[in-house]
Amino acid sequence: VQLVESGGGLVQAGGSLRLSCAAPGLSFVDYVVGWFRQAPGKEREGVSCISSNRPDGTRYADSVKGRFTISMDNAKTTVYLQMNSLKPEDTAVYYCAVVGYYSGYVDMPLRENEYDFWGQGTQVTVSS
Repeated sequence: VQLVESGGGLVQAGGSLRLSCAAPGLSFVDYVVGWFRQAPGKEREGVSCISSNRPDGTRYADSVKGRFTISMDNAKTTVYLQMNSLKPEDTAVYYCAVVGYYSGYVDMPLRENEYDFWGQGTQVTVSS
């Protein structure tokens, strides 16, 4: 599975960016798509995830709740991460990742080791 992220860039604090994640030739039906980020010197952390397989199919890290919104297009081929009210501490390389959906999830997965395939990442830099 090849994942392609786009939409990163440089933005001032308080600004917005929208990241996209697509997998050429793949539908995200029956997958969970997650967004992660890794800042310099820090571990990779889960930001948000989405699955179309359940009504409550989104989850957010506490640090981004109310500011970031994850969504999936109707064709289920692209996942977006709308990031508003960006802060300097949001600066990181953002990665999307996928794992096959598992009906036994209690909570939607947001740990790195729960995902199987990863994109190359896109840089997001928020200036103060």
